[in-house]
Amino acid sequence: MPGMEKVKKTARKRPEKKAGRPPAPARSRPPPDPEGRGGRPKQQQPDGRGKYVYCIIQASEPLRFGALGIGAEPADVHTVNYKDIAAVVSDTRIEVHDPTRENVLAHERVNETVMRKFTVIPMSFGTVFKTRDDIVELLRSAYDAFHDVLVKMQDKLEFGLKVLWDRDVMIREIERADEDIRNLKGQIGAQKGSTYFARMQYGRLVDAALQAMSEKYVAEIFEALRDVAVASRANKPIGDKMIMNAAFLVSRDKEQAFDHRVKQIGAKHDKLTFKYTGPWPPYNFVNIRLKLERAKEGK
Repeated sequence: MPGMEKVKKTARKRPEKKAGRPPAPARSRPPPDPEGRGGRPKQQQPDGRGKYVYCIIQASEPLRFGALGIGAEPADVHTVNYKDIAAVVSDTRIEVHDPTRENVLAHERVNETVMRKFTVIPMSFGTVFKTRDDIVELLRSAYDAFHDVLVKMQDKLEFGLKVLWDRDVMIREIERADEDIRNLKGQIGAQKGSTYFARMQYGRLVDAALQAMSEKYVAEIFEALRDVAVASRANKPIGDKMIMNAAFLVSRDKEQAFDHRVKQIGAKHDKLTFKYTGPWPPYNFVNIRLKLERAKEGK
C-alpha cells in the first residue's frame, strides 16, 4: 500500500526512540543492611557477576525463557521472584553495557519473548544489580507500584505511529488551494527590484498554512484511532518532515482492529507516509520512578 511501512520489532536495528523513548535508566543500590535482610549473607554472584534486569512481570513460580540474554554467548534468562511478581533477568558482568546494535537487539529480544505470554513493565536498557537480594529488595520496596501497573497494563500492548510528508509537495498543494498565497508568489516572480518584504509575507503565510494543515491531519488520525485504542500519547515530532509522532496503548483483543484501521487511514492519505511499529512493551504508558543507584563494582 503506498505510503505505508509496517516495521516488525525484530527487523529494527534499534528502537526508533519511537513514539516515546523508554524511561530513563533505573538505578540500583544494595539495601541499607550490608548483611542483607534478616542478617543473612548477601547472595553475591560468583566471579564478580551481577544481574541484568529486562522487565517485571506477574509470576508466582520461577520461570526460564532460554538462552536469549545479553552477552557474546546469549545468557540464560530466568526470573527472580517475590510474592506474585518477578524480575526477568540474566547473569552479567557488573559494568556499563554499551547500547550497541547487538546489545539493544538482545534486550528487545528478551522483552519480545516474554511479552508473548505476559504483561511486562519494561526496564531501561543497561539496568544491572549487584546481587539477587538487591532485586528482591527492589520488588519488595516497589511491590505496590509494580502490582498496580501490572493490573492496569494487563493484556495491553504499545504501537508507534509516525506520519511524515514531503514539505515541498504540501507547499504546492497550498499554493493551488490558496489564492492569496498564489498571487503573492506571482508578484514576487514578476518584481525586478527587492522582494524581501514580499518574501517574508509569503513565508509567514505558507508556514501558517502548513501548521494548520498538519494539525488537521493529526487531529483526524487521532480521532480515527480513538475507538480501537485504550490510550494515546503525542510525542514531539523529529525533523521537518515528521508531523506526528505518537504512541498508542492497545488491548490484545483489539490488535487486529487497530492494525486494520491504521492501514485504512494510510490508504486514505496517499500524500502522507506512515511508519507503524510494534507491538512493544508499554514504554510510553508506564511511569515508575525508582530512587535507586546503579550498581557499581566494588561498592
